[in-house]
Amino acid sequence: MIELKNITKIYGINTNNKVIALEDINLKIKEGELVVLRGASGSGKSTILSLIAALSKPSSGEVIVDNKRISKLQDNFASIYRRDNIGFVFQKYNLISTLSVKENIILPLVPLNLDVKDVEDKLSVVTKRFNIAHKENTIVRNLSGGEQQRVAIARANINNPKIILADEPTANLDEKLSLNFIDILKELKKLNKTIIIATHDPLFFGLDFVDRELKIHNGKIIS
Repeated sequence: MIELKNITKIYGINTNNKVIALEDINLKIKEGELVVLRGASGSGKSTILSLIAALSKPSSGEVIVDNKRISKLQDNFASIYRRDNIGFVFQKYNLISTLSVKENIILPLVPLNLDVKDVEDKLSVVTKRFNIAHKENTIVRNLSGGEQQRVAIARANINNPKIILADEPTANLDEKLSLNFIDILKELKKLNKTIIIATHDPLFFGLDFVDRELKIHNGKIIS
């Protein structure tokens, strides 16, 4: 489903501060796989996620998703690709604190111009699935950390994407909430989502429902 072919990503390529984030990465991920990318901060994990999400482009090589080359997409087509295929759970959630839970979750639907019933139906599915329906009208800044995470996960799933990407999803959570997130991952895997987690949290290592763990070091896959 996802293939990275000979990927190199260099930041500041024509400057004195050139940084090689990824070097000659080759990776294939099957539909329905759950893959954990292990590695320290700055190892290149997040860069891999951003390339799969078409949030950035490789310096060389190709990113192929569902037999489509997405690494050269123009920005407007990249936005459509993300809308239709990607659910992204950010480290700091990227929620709008002054909006309600409902408003945050349905934001990805705005460009689709759906009728009210379709929006409500989609909202109902994800708020019930991720146990946040009782907080629909609460302003996000008044939620606990765990509740905000559930809002972020519900928003990432509102379009029923094929691919879920999570960048250090437990970095701001205590152990109990981190374990709750892992339980949610189990449920998402049962829905046959393709899931890629970038993390250095040891709670993710050795989980029996994870298909593969890949160690990233200095921009290379070393195991």
